[in-house]
Amino acid sequence: MTSIVGVYCEDGVVIGTDSSTTFGDGITPTIEQPSEKLKIIGDRIIIAGTGQVGLGQRFISVVQKEHEGRVLEGKSGLEVAKIFSRKAIDDFLETHAPANSYGALVAYPTGSKSNLCEFAVKDFQPEMKNENIWYVSMGSARFITDTFLAFIREVFWNNGIPNVNDAIFAVYWTLQHAVAINPGGVNDPIRIAVLDKTSGKLRARILDDEDLFEHQENIDECKHVLRELQDKHQPEHESSHSIPEV
Repeated sequence: MTSIVGVYCEDGVVIGTDSSTTFGDGITPTIEQPSEKLKIIGDRIIIAGTGQVGLGQRFISVVQKEHEGRVLEGKSGLEVAKIFSRKAIDDFLETHAPANSYGALVAYPTGSKSNLCEFAVKDFQPEMKNENIWYVSMGSARFITDTFLAFIREVFWNNGIPNVNDAIFAVYWTLQHAVAINPGGVNDPIRIAVLDKTSGKLRARILDDEDLFEHQENIDECKHVLRELQDKHQPEHESSHSIPEV
């Protein structure tokens, strides 16, 4: 089981995942163990998938091959997404893999532009995220992450698309919430990757604990402020044992 969150930003892309893999027959889970769900290809492409692990391995192989063939050069973000989709579907059909078995979020640069594409679990068709629809979640905890992202948008993103730093905060908090309240199969550690400008070029990297420390402090501060507001707005009840003045 998996929880993935992606945000298209004004200055890059953020993708985060939990780190739990569940073994089983697709109906009854048997064991659960930590695993790395983020893949960086050539420090330019981020992949996070949900569904059958074997199909994920094959999709990574497809993207790796296309990257080696310079697929990112001289094309639009949508053109690249269509190539990834077509090549992956062709690969899946070689072994008659059924639809609704695998989906992914992929971040990559084309020229000076960053791109975030959702490849739907239902049919692996690409959908580009943009200034109008800039966040997405996938996986078994989607009913939790979607609603929390709606809260994030109303409170923090009411003026529109965020920057990378604000998106890291939102993705980290959303995944923490999913880990805390999901019924099973979504667990720590939370892993976050970003595609942003490093040394003047768009590069992909996975954040470490030190990178996330400030965001954890900000999440804790937000919770503290909300608790203080709750206390502030409690009604004051006159004690039933007070003695009236004469």
